[in-house]
Amino acid sequence: MKEEEKIFAGKLFDCRIKELRDVKHKAHELCRKFNNMDEYDEARLPLVKEFIGSIGEKYYFQGPIQFNYGSHTFIGENFLANFNLLVMDDGKVFIGDNVMFGPNVSILCTNHPLIADERIRMEYEDGHVSMSEFAGEIHIEDDVWLAANVTVIDGVTIGKGAVVGAGSVVTRDIPAGWLAVGVPAKPIRKITEKDSKMHLL
Repeated sequence: MKEEEKIFAGKLFDCRIKELRDVKHKAHELCRKFNNMDEYDEARLPLVKEFIGSIGEKYYFQGPIQFNYGSHTFIGENFLANFNLLVMDDGKVFIGDNVMFGPNVSILCTNHPLIADERIRMEYEDGHVSMSEFAGEIHIEDDVWLAANVTVIDGVTIGKGAVVGAGSVVTRDIPAGWLAVGVPAKPIRKITEKDSKMHLL
C-alpha cells in the first residue's frame, strides 16, 4: 500500500516520505507563487486550479494561502476565503457551495499519535524513522460561514448553513443551520428569520 493510500484508508502514515513530499512540494511552490503575485494579476487565481483537487468556476482567495497537499481538497461553487487561509489537507477536505471563510481560518485535516514512540520513533524495515500521522476527513457543507480565526480539526462535519463564530475551535460536528461558538465550539442556537439584516438595506 502506498503512503497516500494509507492516508485515505485511515492508517498511520509517514508524512516525510518522498512520495508525499513531492505532492506537497507542488502545492507549496504554487502557493508561494500565488502569494507573491499582485491581487489584480489575472494569472493569480487560476494558479489554484493547478494544485487543488477540484473547485468551482467562481471562487476568490484574498491570500496569502497555504495548502499542504492541495490535491486532497475539493471545493464547490462560489467560494470565498479572506486573508491567511491555512489548509492542512493531509486527509480529504470537502467544502460545499457558497462557503465563506473569514481571515486566519485554519483547516487542520491531520493529526499525530499522543504517545511519543508512536509519533516520532516508529522504524521501518530499512531503519527509516517515521513522523507518524493519521487523518480523518473534514466536511464543510453548503452555505457555511467560518468567521475570523476559526480552527477546524479533522474528523468533523459542519452542517449546511451553519455559522461558526470568531476564534472558535471546531472539534465536533456542528448541526445544519446552527450558530456555534467557543473553544471547543458548541452549538448555541438555531439561526432564524430574527437574525435577518434586510432592514439595513
